[in-house]
Amino acid sequence: MSAPTGRPPSVVLAGGGTGGHIEPMLALADALRRRDPAPRVTCLGTARGMETRLVPARGYDLRLIPPVPLPRKPTPDLLRVPGRVRRAVADTRALLAELQADVVVGFGGYVALPAYLAARRAGVPVVVHEQNALPGLANRIGARIAARVAVTVPGTPLHRGEHVGMPLRTAISGLDRAGRRGEARAAFGLDADRPTLLVFGGSQGAASLNRAAVAAADALTAAGVQVLHARGPKNTDVEVPARPAGAAPYVVVDYLERMDLAYAAADLALCRSGAVTVAELSAVGLPAAFVPLPIGNGEQRRNALPVVEAGGGLIVDDADLSPRWIEATLLPLLTDPAALAGYAAHAAAAGVPDADDRLADIVLEVAAGDR
Repeated sequence: MSAPTGRPPSVVLAGGGTGGHIEPMLALADALRRRDPAPRVTCLGTARGMETRLVPARGYDLRLIPPVPLPRKPTPDLLRVPGRVRRAVADTRALLAELQADVVVGFGGYVALPAYLAARRAGVPVVVHEQNALPGLANRIGARIAARVAVTVPGTPLHRGEHVGMPLRTAISGLDRAGRRGEARAAFGLDADRPTLLVFGGSQGAASLNRAAVAAADALTAAGVQVLHARGPKNTDVEVPARPAGAAPYVVVDYLERMDLAYAAADLALCRSGAVTVAELSAVGLPAAFVPLPIGNGEQRRNALPVVEAGGGLIVDDADLSPRWIEATLLPLLTDPAALAGYAAHAAAAGVPDADDRLADIVLEVAAGDR
C-alpha cells in the first residue's frame, strides 16, 4: 500500500504516555515537517498521557484512543486486557481509515500496541522505533509485523533492528556547545572560564544524586569547579549555602527549561541514564558520569554502556555514588582539561545527531511502498 499520487503521504505516529516515547515522536514529526512536500502527520495518544499537552503545543494534530496498559506481572487485571485491546484496535482501525494512513510509526508503550495491531488488520505498513537497549512488550510484538525496525542502541535484541539512533530536537542535535558556552554560563550566573559540572536527575530530580552532589559542594567549589544543579521542583530542601566571594559558584535550580543551554554550559554531567538523556549527551558531545536507576530491568545501564565503552563517560552504581566518589573520581577529571576533551570527543563519536532525518527517510520509503 502506498500514498496515491496527488496527495502527500499520511503518517500516523503512536508514542504517547511518557516523555521517553513522546519526545522522539515529536522530533520525527519535526523532521517530516521539514520535508518538501511535507507529509500529513497525526499523533495518536490517550487522555491520560503527557501527549495531551505536549503534542498540541508543538502544532500537531492529536487523536485519542483508549489506553491499553499491560500489567508487568500476572494479576486479575490481566484478564481484562484482551477486551481492552479489541476495543482499542477497533477504534484505532477506524481512525486509520479516516486519516487514509499510509504508514504507522510506533515508539512503544500502551498507545503503540493497538496501533500496530490495527495497522496490520487494515493493511497499513508499520515502522517501529525502540528507544531503550531492552525493548518493551509492545515493540517486541510490533517488530514481528513491521516493515522496518529502527533501534537507538546498537545490539538491541529486536527482530530485524537497524541502528538508527534517537530522534532529537534540533535545538539539541544542532547545538554548538563551544560556541554557546559563554552565553549559557552567563544565563545561569556561572563564571565564564571555570570547569563546570551539571547535575540533574530527570524532570523530578533524583534523591541520591542530590545528596551526593550537595555533600561534595565544598570540595568541588574549593577546587575551582562550579556546579549547575537541577534538584527537581519538589526537592526544595536541597540547598547549598552561598559560596564566599571569589569562590566557584554552586547554582541550584528547580528545573532546567533550556537543556540546550545547560549542556552548553557544562564540561561534564552527573545524571541518570534514560534513553533520551544518553542520546542527547552523546549527540552534543558532553561526557557524563551515568548513575543508572537502580530499579527496573537494568535498561538504564545498558543504555549507557555503548557510550561508556566508547570512552565517552563513566558508570557508577547508585549504591556507590557518594561525596567521596565524586571527590576521588570526578574532581580530578574536571580539573584536567585534556582528559575532559578526550572524553568529549569519544562521547561525540558515539552520538547520532541526525537520527531524526534517518528515521524520516525510512518512514517515507515505507509510505511510498519501498520496503
